[in-house]
Amino acid sequence: MSIISRRIVLLSSAALAGAAFLGPAEAQDLKITIGYQTVVEPSKVPQADGVYESTTKAAIDWRKFDSGADVIAAVASGSVDIGYVGSSPLAAAASRELPIQTIFIVGLIGESEALVARNGAGIEKVADLAGKKVAVPFVSTTHYSLLAALKHEGVDPKSVEILNLRPPEIAAAWARGDIDAAYVWDPALGQIKTSGKVVLDSSQVAAWGAPTFDAWIVRTDFAEKNPEAVRDFVKVTGAAYAEFLAKPDAWSVSSAQAAKIAKLTGAKLDDVPLLLKGYVFPTLGEQASEKFLGGGTVKAVEATSAFLKEQGKVDAVLPDYSKYVSSKYVSEALASH
Repeated sequence: MSIISRRIVLLSSAALAGAAFLGPAEAQDLKITIGYQTVVEPSKVPQADGVYESTTKAAIDWRKFDSGADVIAAVASGSVDIGYVGSSPLAAAASRELPIQTIFIVGLIGESEALVARNGAGIEKVADLAGKKVAVPFVSTTHYSLLAALKHEGVDPKSVEILNLRPPEIAAAWARGDIDAAYVWDPALGQIKTSGKVVLDSSQVAAWGAPTFDAWIVRTDFAEKNPEAVRDFVKVTGAAYAEFLAKPDAWSVSSAQAAKIAKLTGAKLDDVPLLLKGYVFPTLGEQASEKFLGGGTVKAVEATSAFLKEQGKVDAVLPDYSKYVSSKYVSEALASH
């Protein structure tokens, strides 16, 4: 049903005649709409450099979104083909049986997402959140992590005034003094940390048994019609991660990579190297393993969905989530190295 990905008919008879002598990539004018977020991660470099376009031979419309819930809404409407989401909105979308596939695990979230309390708010630990105003983007990974932390520490979520704000709105509400704490990611995280303290981050919540991750998803109909483009998207993404993992210290404050990432995300340049270390990035080779797309991701989506159902955020849990996760494209990307 994708209208965005449909091949465009070449109108002139000369072009039609010439197309017979062209390869598939040249004979079509593929358009891909990609929904990205302002998360600091390695694939922002090929995005900035136009490598996705040159590799897929497609015209790409990059659209910036403030949360995974917004990306899911755009994917559901058919206006985005490939999107960047966290594990919580991914699980919610799968539970609603949205026709999507998870094609690449960006990374396990650690210090890059954190709960920050305003200086002077009287919040030193999770238990102190009772009676306070705490902002999160609803159905995001940080919303999931906040609810998991409250459950772990025995705090009734109803005792906390949890507000649904997107990251830019969180930064604005913080500046006005409207909220006591927020659980968010950069660039909003870096902004609020200047007048607050980190109470806990997602590495601690993961240690408590509620890990979160980010992933790239694709509309199933787009992938079926354009498998080579999806494979090439995965290949470029994997190459960026391999470059970072080979020499993480080379992505320093003075590096071209950090500058490109800061420009695309709005993160402070000085924070980029540290934020990159706030994730555990799997290699392309690890993607298809049992730990990730080969099995572990399905289990993680199942567990996240069960928690969201328990918290009243989704209506039902599916008996099987395997069709929402695919190792096909990472395997093909590896084979075409």
